[in-house]
Amino acid sequence: MDRNGLSRRQVLAAGAGATLAAAGASRAAAQVRAEGTTLAGDFTFPEPPGQRMRWAVVGLGNYAVGQIIPRFGDMHASRLTAFVSGSPAKQADLGARYGVSRFYSYTNYDEIAADPEIDCVYIALPVGLHAEYTIRALRAGKHVLCEKPMASSAAEAEAMVAAARQANRQLGVAYRVHFEPNNVDVLRRIRAGELGTLRHINADHGFNATFDWPPHIWRLQKALGGGGSMYDIGIYGLNTSLMMLPGDTVDWVSATYSTPQNDPRFAEVEGAVEYRLRMASGISVQGSSSYCYSPYFSRQCYFGSAASAAMQPATTYDANSITMDGGNLPQRTFRAGDPTSQFAAQIDAFSRAARAGVPHLTPGEMGLRDMRLIEAIYRSADAEGDRVMVGLAV
Repeated sequence: MDRNGLSRRQVLAAGAGATLAAAGASRAAAQVRAEGTTLAGDFTFPEPPGQRMRWAVVGLGNYAVGQIIPRFGDMHASRLTAFVSGSPAKQADLGARYGVSRFYSYTNYDEIAADPEIDCVYIALPVGLHAEYTIRALRAGKHVLCEKPMASSAAEAEAMVAAARQANRQLGVAYRVHFEPNNVDVLRRIRAGELGTLRHINADHGFNATFDWPPHIWRLQKALGGGGSMYDIGIYGLNTSLMMLPGDTVDWVSATYSTPQNDPRFAEVEGAVEYRLRMASGISVQGSSSYCYSPYFSRQCYFGSAASAAMQPATTYDANSITMDGGNLPQRTFRAGDPTSQFAAQIDAFSRAARAGVPHLTPGEMGLRDMRLIEAIYRSADAEGDRVMVGLAV
């Protein structure tokens, strides 16, 4: 007995009861937790698969296989349902990996019109084939997102825009930089006045093209590449610069070729060009495009009255960053977001625009504008740098 009159047996029994009570309370608490709680955050969920827009990818080359197709796993409003290719073996292999079983060739391509599992088509073919396969897809009743540049000529681009209007379908150009978080952040800073008054833009883009690497070969052939470096790599600098100047107008352009003489790579296409755009606002855009730079080069610089922003690299798949200088702050280099998100963001944005019937951020008309500017750049270079008046609204 203790001094409170309790026996050892009573003390042990009381302890055991307390332990059982605690265990019971623990089980009850666990049961409450297992029943779940009300969500209290702002969550962004993917749309159910059955409600997503269904996509066919046309052309299974390096870009489609290495960049576009893998990103469908990150998308919220889009899903992959079909492949169009001249390689059945490639289709079968990729189909097994990505759960795709609807295959078309270039000969039976028009049969996609009867396929209810295709809403949108991504054209990832060489430039010389863009117009044909885009127009055929539009006539088949599908929305089309076409790789840049949208065509080999402004005339082809006009026909593509007309086909989209006639079919009452969306036509977009895959200017992914408009969805890349670091470029979007620079645009936000320019609009917010963080650079002061924008004065000048410099854009330089290029790489060393070679016949030794298969993905470069078609770029050096005019029938497939459409043109030279300005079509393939220079268009990044051109379009991205104009992205930062909404509401402005290109008054005139001038350009000169800087292609190495007697270089066998450039028997059919120009290898390098330097260009200048004069904007109605007084801003000048100066750039270069080259198949002769090494290593791969991608730089955008924005000079303002109060600060500057430089991106090097600026338009890559995964390595873009920003360097800010001025504005009473020390120089700093940073990222505003993950560059790889641009692929999913671009296709999801097109899916939502197509479903809602609202304008896409990078429509066919933008691609047509750029084709007209590229042709003006070549006309100026052919004329040893004479100004070519264009008067094109951005």
